[in-house]
Amino acid sequence: MKNAKYHLRCLECGQSIPDRYTNTCPEGHDSLLRTAYETKRIRRLSGYGMFNYIDWLPVEEPLPINASPITYKSEDFGTELGLKNLYISFSGYWPEKSVFMKTCTFKELEAPPTFLRAKEKASSRNVLVVSSAGNTSRAFAEVSSLTGMPVVAIVPKSCIHRMWTSTGNHDGIFLISVDGDYSDAIAISKEIAKIDTLELIEEGGVRNVARRDGMGVVEVEAAFSMKVLPDYYFQAVGSGTGAIAAWETFTRLIEDGRFGRELPGIVISQNLPFAPMFSAWQACRAEIIADKDMRNAEEAIKKMYADVLSTRNPPYSIKGGVYDMLANSNGKMYGVTNEECRIAEKLFESEEGIDLVSAASVAVASLIKAVDEGFVKNEDKILLNITGGGYKRLREDYKMYGIEERMELKSSGQLPLDEVEIELKEFVTGFMK
Repeated sequence: MKNAKYHLRCLECGQSIPDRYTNTCPEGHDSLLRTAYETKRIRRLSGYGMFNYIDWLPVEEPLPINASPITYKSEDFGTELGLKNLYISFSGYWPEKSVFMKTCTFKELEAPPTFLRAKEKASSRNVLVVSSAGNTSRAFAEVSSLTGMPVVAIVPKSCIHRMWTSTGNHDGIFLISVDGDYSDAIAISKEIAKIDTLELIEEGGVRNVARRDGMGVVEVEAAFSMKVLPDYYFQAVGSGTGAIAAWETFTRLIEDGRFGRELPGIVISQNLPFAPMFSAWQACRAEIIADKDMRNAEEAIKKMYADVLSTRNPPYSIKGGVYDMLANSNGKMYGVTNEECRIAEKLFESEEGIDLVSAASVAVASLIKAVDEGFVKNEDKILLNITGGGYKRLREDYKMYGIEERMELKSSGQLPLDEVEIELKEFVTGFMK
């Protein structure tokens, strides 16, 4: 392990763990693992997209893709809000600013290192199972379509319209729809990944360091662009994985030493009426209580402007999770209404000239609220993470190829695992080493 590029560390017991696509502590602690990289002073390469920062990605080799965020200083929107130092990190499709993430979401930063980590660390198991409300699964599908690496994607039936790629190569994508919500898709993905004869890999969600460190490219890119760490960082959250990634990356950047010594205040936001972490945080609780924080969850989720942010089991209480992140960074959390989202989205698009995904509108709305209440000052250095945008712009340049579902499953009752196994066996066998 001395010569390894990195090792994993349990935040509960501190144990150093060699990575074998390890997502949980071998001692059974309910804690996130975190990557500890040998390289403390990160290099900024060129020509490799997000892999310009491969020193802090848990992989050995880059993928030949150009997905990467950009950071720029906002003049128009910043002036509108009275902010002199507003920096925007944009993940999406905006060729005029040289950003070409064709799924139009920063989830595209999670998929490449996760695929590579599985290939390098998971022995013969090389077919990932991923579940989401659409955006994450679409990102994995896009990388599959570009590289041929296989994935089993599971999404709610209501989100199937979000499953498309910029190419028509879907041979490596096995799409399953579920007649439930995001949490149902997660539960079914866990059951499918347990089918021993198929040797599938459950990608791991928030526990997967490749996903978190992939999203951490946002903060590294911003640090090199801003030359300093921000005073405040704003992002909308569903599970909070991206915000946890930001916290971890800011911590590494402080250790790097070139960008500042103060941890930014991390400000996150959820879309009302379904905002369980906001509810728990407002009540000063380190745990989510379903009867208090998720009343009438199914109906509340249906009323959300940004339903991609609906997660019933977010990593809020886990060691190293959202609660620890907020407490450690002296952070803050906002609940944002649908109307506030619409107003923020319209204002941003009119000032910056690019369209937003609904989740990014939640973040913009929270920044507007923070300005209005005086939480941030006009001189503060602010990094606003626009986690997705450019759909309208993408349609001008590309056709979107819808992915055909191969199975539809019920979320209630007994899961027909025998049927699933039969359907998946031929697909999986074709990609086994």
